[in-house]
Amino acid sequence: MRTEHPADGHDTIQVRGARENNLAGVDVDIPKRRLTVFTGLSGSGKSSLVFGTIAAESQRLINETYTTFIQSFMPNVGRPEVDTLRNLSAAIIVDQERMGANSRSTVGTATDAAAMLRVVFSRVGTPRLEPSSAFSFNNAEGMCPECEGLGRVNAIDIGELVDADLSLNEGAITAPGYGVGTWYWQVYAGSGLLDPDKKVRDYTEQERETFLYHPVTKVKVGTNNISYEGLVPKIKRTYLSKDREKMQAGLRAFVDRAVTFSTCPECEGTRLNAAARSVKVAGRSITECSAMQIDDLAAFVRTLDEPSVKPLLDGLGHTLDSLVEVGLGYLSLDRESGTLSGGESQRVKMVRHLGSSLSDVTYVFDEPTIGLHPHDIERMNNLLLSLRDKGNTVLVVEHKPETISLADHVVDLGPGAGPAGGRITYTGDVAGLRASGTLTGDHLDHRARLREDVRTGRGALSITGATSHNLKDVSVDIPLGVLTVVTGVAGSGKSSLIHGALPGREGVVVVDQSPIKGSRRSNPATYTGLLDPIRTAFARANGVKAALFSANSEGACPECKGAGVIYTDLAMMAGVATTCEQCEGKRFRPEVLAHTLRGKDISQVLAMSVVEARDFFASGNARVILDRLHDVGLGYLGLGQPLTTLSGGERQRLKLAISMARQGAVYVMDEPTTGLHLADVDRLLALLDRLVDDGNTVIVIEHHQAVMAHADHIIDLGPGAGHEGGRVVFEGSPAELVEKGDTLTARHLRTYLGR
Repeated sequence: MRTEHPADGHDTIQVRGARENNLAGVDVDIPKRRLTVFTGLSGSGKSSLVFGTIAAESQRLINETYTTFIQSFMPNVGRPEVDTLRNLSAAIIVDQERMGANSRSTVGTATDAAAMLRVVFSRVGTPRLEPSSAFSFNNAEGMCPECEGLGRVNAIDIGELVDADLSLNEGAITAPGYGVGTWYWQVYAGSGLLDPDKKVRDYTEQERETFLYHPVTKVKVGTNNISYEGLVPKIKRTYLSKDREKMQAGLRAFVDRAVTFSTCPECEGTRLNAAARSVKVAGRSITECSAMQIDDLAAFVRTLDEPSVKPLLDGLGHTLDSLVEVGLGYLSLDRESGTLSGGESQRVKMVRHLGSSLSDVTYVFDEPTIGLHPHDIERMNNLLLSLRDKGNTVLVVEHKPETISLADHVVDLGPGAGPAGGRITYTGDVAGLRASGTLTGDHLDHRARLREDVRTGRGALSITGATSHNLKDVSVDIPLGVLTVVTGVAGSGKSSLIHGALPGREGVVVVDQSPIKGSRRSNPATYTGLLDPIRTAFARANGVKAALFSANSEGACPECKGAGVIYTDLAMMAGVATTCEQCEGKRFRPEVLAHTLRGKDISQVLAMSVVEARDFFASGNARVILDRLHDVGLGYLGLGQPLTTLSGGERQRLKLAISMARQGAVYVMDEPTTGLHLADVDRLLALLDRLVDDGNTVIVIEHHQAVMAHADHIIDLGPGAGHEGGRVVFEGSPAELVEKGDTLTARHLRTYLGR
């Protein structure tokens, strides 16, 4: 192994004795104001070093500096498990976390492009309308009064709220939380405004109006003075104002049944009032500009000759060009942030920082190439370099060879994953990595080959006349019984075609990267059903009931309720989690931990990785589930690791492990290579082959050239993104694409294969 250490000094971030998660006392020096890429298998410790140690300590020190005046009200936020960290600078984390489902947040508001556009319209628009807040749909001056700036209105199905054949005392209100005896029910039944024994269908028009739509008024119920409000506005205020994705399943199902959304008839979905919509710049309104594709808007802004706002136009143009450069030119400024994928969200956040005048800060990226076609990766790489060239330290966790090859410095972790990882296997330049003999070095130039014999389909799954989003009346036959890769640049229409047409069809299993429903208590053991045979084994071995071995049931630590940590919500900043002192993070009561299975207590078993647990559970139902987790490349995953800490790719492979028992199914996967090391891609390809050989159909939306080369059939969409895409530009085998194709995908696949 070849290892190079930069000279000690203020030009390096010095890490000594890092032990976070699986890190085995790591010592490493990372050059500042350079681009450093961290490589290694999934679970080797990259994120623990970069995010869990360096970035976490930087942010902890900043929080500590600026919150000393409220320290007495805050819990102690523990520093990472590390001996020393020297020469840190302020860290800005640009990760794959989706930007939330707040319907008032858009691409424009998230990048400040909307703010600059509003100022331009307030300064040079005709007729003149000031101030700039008059063009904001999040401000009373600019929002449409009908939809309050949301662009859509909702209508409530009264039949889903009320059973008119019953009285209030008989349970006429059927909405969740309004059952007989609840506080909400008492307000209506005891208000004195309604007869609680009268059936709702017998109400007079006035009584119905009072029951359903009465404005807020004070009434006396018993000895209490309370506010009475009609049921419809009450439901709207208490339920519909909440983020749907954060609702409990039952409440979410109720809202989906009871509420229908439609485009606001007043503003036609543009969110702004008539005055704001009437103002024009060069013949276009601000709503027209916000709805344009960003690449088209960038071209429009360049045509504006307005000396009084030239600095603003330059800044706006730079932001729009940056969005185009990261492959997001197909979006529009009015696109809601909550509809963006993880990769799109990360690139939007990146653009927000590109315009920053800050320098000498540390930017931390988590696989910035996710969701990018090879054509777009080159542009992303240029932006990483531009951040570095402004005098910043850029730390990137990445698997793609195109970005690894760009690095000034590489830190490779391994040699394996989980307990077999956590050590530095190489530090130095890219040339040294290639000669290092490490797994990453050996696979950096590894190329999958074209399949010699492609499988022949046995029938087809037809999609006819697809027009969602940018699709232009697309019809395509997807062969059954083979591996099909659907590809094309970001925004070409791949997801619109597949996710818009296949989910819901009989036999179709969608295995995507969407967040797994569950609380912070959920983990791979609970999600896969593995905990059930584990609890049963403990119960039998100790002659006690199985419920004791669930941290969500009788065995839970009473202090942290089985969470292992105490969560503190801080209104002024992100909440913090501290290890429970009573159970020391083990989650269970002491008497439960006294029961063992082959020398291990339940907390020790849940701390095992999948690989370790396979040795511990040699047979039975537990072993079957563990084998599936191992087969999808999750051998390093901890059984008790919170699901909230899993990457999108890990979530997808976890779902795949659960659904693998089915046969004769159509599996739809969305970029399954996300988060996979180069060496793991071969294992994924073998797994996809196994699924097909077992009689299944596998359809993969993917940009990775190794998966394209391994496919039986390729469907390429394009030729570009947004309105320049939405068409099938190639159908056939990978060999035909390489030999005859003239698409962006064809060119990059030829380069990958050395043709």
